[in-house]
Amino acid sequence: MKIMLLGKSGQLGQEIQREATEAGFSLSAFSHEELDITDENKFSQLLKEISPQIVVNTTAYHVVPDCDLYPEKAFAVNCFAVKRMADITAKHKISFVTYSTDYVFDGGKNNFYTEEDVPNPLQMYGISKYAGEIAALNYNPQSYVIRTCGVYGGKQGSKSKKGNFILSILETAKNQKEIEVADDQIVNPTYAHDLAQKTLELLIKKPQPGIYHLANSGFCSWADFSEKIIEYQKINHVTIKRVSLGGEYKGVRRPLYSALVSVKIQKYSISMPSWEDALQRYLQYLNL
Repeated sequence: MKIMLLGKSGQLGQEIQREATEAGFSLSAFSHEELDITDENKFSQLLKEISPQIVVNTTAYHVVPDCDLYPEKAFAVNCFAVKRMADITAKHKISFVTYSTDYVFDGGKNNFYTEEDVPNPLQMYGISKYAGEIAALNYNPQSYVIRTCGVYGGKQGSKSKKGNFILSILETAKNQKEIEVADDQIVNPTYAHDLAQKTLELLIKKPQPGIYHLANSGFCSWADFSEKIIEYQKINHVTIKRVSLGGEYKGVRRPLYSALVSVKIQKYSISMPSWEDALQRYLQYLNL
């Protein structure tokens, strides 16, 4: 399988690059600096040169408060660029994979969201990502939209977010005995390693195009997740103070229950590990 990967420097991109290389795939990978996905001409040129079977887009404008401040930037990356890539890949009969988010949902279901649930995003990040989903599926019939939740990975985490949730908790724990964390948002944080591995496993099986959920199984609040981080790392001097944010953080509305359940992958005998197992493996990786 010949893959063209966009966003190789991100948490997910790094893992896909590693997994694809170890599996022996032919891979051409690009960072944002090497290929800005809003540059249609350069994307078209590289696509013709590489002639991949699949384009995998892991790029996103995903700092949630910034999306509300700069919606035009959010749509440029999360929707318009996705539309153009879907259109161009379709003309070359190339499959297109792009990632979406639990934030396309409003949390009102108060239960796991399946691939069949109807999105209703609450903020510009979710709106722009949902628009990107529609664009991908409508402009390339061989598109795969993979929704996930709370991605973390890598030694440094995300460049744009200056780390990730776990790294932030570990850093804060160095100087504080009590850390305030929201306990009213239910999610299933997902290890980028698992997400990358299962993405490739799914693509190998040539599934039907469409929307797929890939998130570590189970659910927790961010406070629950924080307590497990502290427990697994045996940081005995720190306690997690549970707080309610009322579905809003940094002035932006967020779904209170946005955990995803990966239903459709079961048809292909694929399953996601639990979030607890994933967290333990990531912490072990950090401690190497």
